[in-house]
This record gives sequence, C-alpha cells and structure tokens, in this order.
Amino acid sequence: MEQKIPFDPVVMLVDAAYLERVGNDLKSHFAPLIGRELPKADLAVLLECLALDAGVTLGEEKVQVIFIYDAGMKRFSFCVPADLEKELHAMAFKSRLGEFSLYAFQPSGFATREDLFLESFQLLGESKEVRRMIAIPDENGYGNRLGDYINKVGNKAAITVLGMNPPVYKGNFSFDILGFSVLQSLGIRADELG
Repeated sequence: MEQKIPFDPVVMLVDAAYLERVGNDLKSHFAPLIGRELPKADLAVLLECLALDAGVTLGEEKVQVIFIYDAGMKRFSFCVPADLEKELHAMAFKSRLGEFSLYAFQPSGFATREDLFLESFQLLGESKEVRRMIAIPDENGYGNRLGDYINKVGNKAAITVLGMNPPVYKGNFSFDILGFSVLQSLGIRADELG
C-alpha cells in the first residue's frame, strides 16, 4: 500500500477485479432467470451483507474496507458508487453495523495485484489492532498462497474467506459464499429464486 493507514478492529480486504467479475457474472446469469433487468448493486448493502456473513454483529463496529485493484480498473461496472479513486477511496458511511471506512490501492512498480493483496493480508495478520479479517481473494489467481498466509496468522485474528467455491487449502478460517451477498445487493428477493 502506498500510504500507511492505521487498521481498525475489523478489516475487509477485497480483490476488486474478482468482485467485479463475480458481480457481473451473477447479474448477467440471474437477470434472465428472474425475468427482469437488475439494477446496479448497492455497494453499501453489499459490504454490510459481507460483514454480517463474516460474523460482524450489529452495533458500533469500525469496519475498514481495503480494495486492491489494477491500474486498468478505475471503477466497478456492476455497483454504485463505482469509482475506486474518486467515490470510494478515503470515504466512509454509517450503517446498522457501525462505520465503514473505504480505501482503494493499486500496486506500484513491478508488483502485481495479487502481490499487494497478499502483502496487505500479511500486514493485517501482524497488526495488534486487527481482531477480525475478512478476505475476498481471487480464488483462481492466488492458489494456495493465501492459505500459507492464513496459517502464519494462526489464532491472532478471526479470519473469514468469502468466495464462490470453498478453498482447497486448510487452515484456521471460516468460509462463506460470496454470491448470496451479491444477489442481495442486486435487489434479488428470495421469492424470485424459488
């Protein structure tokens, strides 16, 4: 990360390209199934749902969301707000869970998005302030590398990995399906899927 920011007790680390891919895939898949055009997802609703899935409880939590993105990706196309630099970086919102502070970083030099994500995850694991880590990694891009970092963190923080398929690696973390939160943020009702 280019600048140093203090960490909150709960940190959500998001691979923005992966979230973009999942959001667009689910939107294009479910629109014909439910027979209506879907609006853009509400990013605040999505982040709240993801935090709830990871075990964050209602109250005055401080949840820090860190988006890691490539230089070629300046904005999300499936949700609003969308612009990583102008609408999301260094912004915040309050919800029933507490306050969410948002940051967006891209790798510099020869580092890749994956490198920055894993380096950030390692920093979170070493932080004394962080007690809950929520990771949304690119399942195919990272392979077992994230599992190695999770096992280095040990029991210092509760870790939840959110994705579309359970990870192949083992470790001290919980897993939840990312898709349910994305569908909720797209405004799809349970009765439309039944």
